[in-house]
Amino acid sequence: MAVDKNLFMYDLAVVAIMKNEGPYIKEWLDYHLLAGVNHFYIYDNESSDNQKEVLQPYIKAGVVTYIFYPGKARQYEAYFDAIQNYRFFCRYMAFIDGDEFIFPKNNRSVVEVLDEILSDDEKRAGLVVNWHQFGSNFQEKADLSRGVLERFTRRASDKNIPLSPRSGLPAGNAIVKSILNPRKIHYFFNPHFAIPYLGLYAVNENGEFREYHFNNPPTVEKIVINHYGQKSREEYEKKVARGAADSVNNVYEKHPFEHIYNDEVDEEILKYLEHRKKIILPKSLRKKTFAVEKFPVESETARFQRISKAAQKNLLPENLQSVPKDFFKGKLETFLICLAVSEKYKLKFTTEKETFAEYALYDISQTLQYHSVNLEDCFLLLSVLPDILKMPYEIKENIRKLCIDTIPNLVELLRTQTSFRDMAYDWQRIIQIKDLLKMLESFDAYKKK
Repeated sequence: MAVDKNLFMYDLAVVAIMKNEGPYIKEWLDYHLLAGVNHFYIYDNESSDNQKEVLQPYIKAGVVTYIFYPGKARQYEAYFDAIQNYRFFCRYMAFIDGDEFIFPKNNRSVVEVLDEILSDDEKRAGLVVNWHQFGSNFQEKADLSRGVLERFTRRASDKNIPLSPRSGLPAGNAIVKSILNPRKIHYFFNPHFAIPYLGLYAVNENGEFREYHFNNPPTVEKIVINHYGQKSREEYEKKVARGAADSVNNVYEKHPFEHIYNDEVDEEILKYLEHRKKIILPKSLRKKTFAVEKFPVESETARFQRISKAAQKNLLPENLQSVPKDFFKGKLETFLICLAVSEKYKLKFTTEKETFAEYALYDISQTLQYHSVNLEDCFLLLSVLPDILKMPYEIKENIRKLCIDTIPNLVELLRTQTSFRDMAYDWQRIIQIKDLLKMLESFDAYKKK
């Protein structure tokens, strides 16, 4: 069942782990704000430049959540952290890097394209978007007086897709990045591709099933990601010195700079940028750069009122005296989102003692009691069950008991439906679920003494 969009803090958030992107991050943020991104979760991997200083106005304006994230090869951890902590607040999450620009075609916002492709089928957990690899424009030195989009306008052709020397799989423009429903994701297979829960799948822009980190031939009629991974020789050498975010071994060292990916001119993203400025910004802000403080974003007060109204609508039917059992059917994801936003905003009724969170927990228990729950919703519930059991509400006890009854059925379902591809991970998940079941049953036995 489709979830009410008004429950989410943000339609689309971007998650990125970054290091020393100070010269580039303002252009990247401003562009994506114009493309329809509402929020950014920036994991700062020990930057030594002015990256945090450049981010400060965006943090103050409420469009960036800043997380200092030291250590080597922490990209997977950052992605997992974002899913764990923010999945109930964002309808979609894009997982990209600071040298990648999401480019929707036909002057639309990113969310408009996502809704067109993903909303037709609830089994679609995310969209894989092809790269367009942009080259150096034959530049040796870094000209930081101009933006990346203006300086690098030549890219690789889609006609000749190279093969990776390591894996033999399609590379170059066949590589994808992912924009996901974060509540439907198991884990990241690599920084480019996430594995959804069993029974769900990722698609390309044509709605075609995809299960790996490439989409060949590339499909780029509706949306693409412009990847400026090379830039000039001077900038590439700094990138090599910085290292990769997903590996202790610096893969860039194995690829010396060459003037590649310069096959054809592509300036379409600049036209898109100018169009978005015209429809979103007043004339006074349509410059090369603008002050984020003046960018039209939803105020915190308006967001609170919108979410509060939506939570009440989704938790409470109009006639509380005789709530039909069908009211709870297929709404576990909705109730879990209501629980998360109710706790974040401490939503309460003005004339009653009960909080919205208590009503959300009650609705969760009713769903478990009267209706069968699909596999992905079971996983979603179990992932937050430890947090639910810490809450100071008596209704959590009923949820605990219902989970004791639900988990054996989930284990058996996994045992019989796991595909070969997912076997290793799902068997690990089975063991974790069995351990959780033992913990719950032991706790139940302890309380009866």
